[in-house]
Amino acid sequence: MKTVDQLVLAAALAFLQRGESGWLCTVVKTFGASPRPLGSMMALDEHGNVHGSLSGGCIEDELLAKLQRGELAVTTPVILEYGVSPEENERFGLPCGGRMHILLEPLAPTPVRCDQLQELSNALAARQPIRRTVDLHTGKWLLECIDSCQTLGIDGKCLRQDFGPRFQLLLIGANELARCIAEIALAMDYRVLVCDPREDRRSQWSVSGAELLADMPDDAVSAYGDSYTAVVTLTHDPRIDDMALMQALTQSLFYVGALGSQRTSDKRRVRLKELDITDAQLQQLHAPVGLPIGSKSAMEIAVAIMAELTQLRAAHKQVEAVGITS
Repeated sequence: MKTVDQLVLAAALAFLQRGESGWLCTVVKTFGASPRPLGSMMALDEHGNVHGSLSGGCIEDELLAKLQRGELAVTTPVILEYGVSPEENERFGLPCGGRMHILLEPLAPTPVRCDQLQELSNALAARQPIRRTVDLHTGKWLLECIDSCQTLGIDGKCLRQDFGPRFQLLLIGANELARCIAEIALAMDYRVLVCDPREDRRSQWSVSGAELLADMPDDAVSAYGDSYTAVVTLTHDPRIDDMALMQALTQSLFYVGALGSQRTSDKRRVRLKELDITDAQLQQLHAPVGLPIGSKSAMEIAVAIMAELTQLRAAHKQVEAVGITS
């Protein structure tokens, strides 16, 4: 599956290659609650075809009305503000107190812009983080490869927007559940790494886009783990899972989870304490892993795990937003 960003950029490239003009619209600031997160994009062509989303539909409708009236910028970027009054909140479907700034960038069918959109698309397809810097006065873009993605930033001069996996998911065990989790996570723009020291399990792995590691689990966690990494153990083999957990619980990771029933999880905690993992470190362990939605099949469990990660990421973004605006 392609991410929403990939679909939006591909649509913009397609209408430019047809010789048509359009606009790229990006959520660049949010205040209070907002229907779409920071960095959400929408492509709009000269015929009014919409790709992507900025809100529940009302802001999109307003932009289409502006297009029909000939009121959209055609040369340089502009920032449109929505939700500045209770009436606008009601009109545009913004939650109570919500406000959004939308950057509207005119797109012309020039070779330079087509090449830049193709470069962005190629980087996303290759899961290579890339930064787009936009001069807000001229509309010119600068693209550069980066090591990791940061939160979107904007000032009076430029927009800095990073594309690519920011969060990464390290799965311990190359099995059917790992396959289901990997497929969902890749579609949600995670970098996915699957570690299994067993050659026979690695030889059966077939998910394109996930990176397969032959490292010992603790080495993999040590090498790849950071504050944007989620580690989930899936093998049911304590010799493998506990090795990863012992390392993961001593690092500052975004999330550490382990598959298993409550009884299995209780036994695991006893083992880990005997291996000198402290009570404070054990509190970081999510086990049983995933939200309790009554999941049974591999795909249902994968949904529960990714739902829990989504919930935690939303809380993480709220904390970041406070830090940015404070």
